Amino acid sequence: MEFTKESIGQFLEEEIYNKALPQDKEIYKKILSFLDLTTLEGADNTDKVVALCKKARSYNKTNPSIPNVAAVCVYPTLVKTASQTLADDDISIASVAGAFPSGQSPLQLRLEEVKYAINQGADEIDMVISRGKFLEGDYAFLEEEVMKHKAVCGDVHLKVILETGELDSAENIYRASKIAIGAGADFIKTSTGKIQPAATLEAAYVMLHAIKENYEETGKIIGFKPAGGISEPEEAIKYYHLVKKILGEQWLDKKYFRIGASRLADKVYAKIT
Repeated sequence: MEFTKESIGQFLEEEIYNKALPQDKEIYKKILSFLDLTTLEGADNTDKVVALCKKARSYNKTNPSIPNVAAVCVYPTLVKTASQTLADDDISIASVAGAFPSGQSPLQLRLEEVKYAINQGADEIDMVISRGKFLEGDYAFLEEEVMKHKAVCGDVHLKVILETGELDSAENIYRASKIAIGAGADFIKTSTGKIQPAATLEAAYVMLHAIKENYEETGKIIGFKPAGGISEPEEAIKYYHLVKKILGEQWLDKKYFRIGASRLADKVYAKIT
């Protein structure tokens, strides 16, 4: 596929920016259920993660008609804490792993970190690709690293972070998406949230078309996760409708659509209540 700034911009203007997007409570309930409630800071500790986990399960306990978030996402060293705190809840434990956020470690060490996170109780792994290798044209390495991460993950879901803000062009985002999907990604994810720009609707547009093309070719559903800088409900709504427009209703399920956020959940909850 070919992408131009003009064609992407025109689509977003017509379908997202210039439309009165529905913003009812039922949509916000769905968005809450898609959230990966995240803390990825150097100061993270046991108390902070326990508090985050209690927050993650509080929405449904406050009102049974309101869903809880999909997952809590933490560093590998805090997976066990999250897993123990949420042992009786239907909330997944996601862990960044594989030299997050840079990917700048030897591949074997990155895989060992993934193994560690899984052994600690992670249900999902959010890995990051080696952007440096990709940008110098070593596409075979991207394929290898995703394949090896997926081999370690087995049935554990693998989300592959492209860090689209460092990939320079729509063509690179599309190529990286296609390689990651072909190598075994269960999800493709925009960003680590550690650089700017993080998630953008422009990058999402390209990634969603790569997912759509793969589905049309194989019948396999690959998930999508925008993350980084999505802190307002009105912004989350745009991603919701973009996914619906390009991929359809089938993707509007936490099995296939997540939003990574640290500040969004309470604001979405306020829209529901």
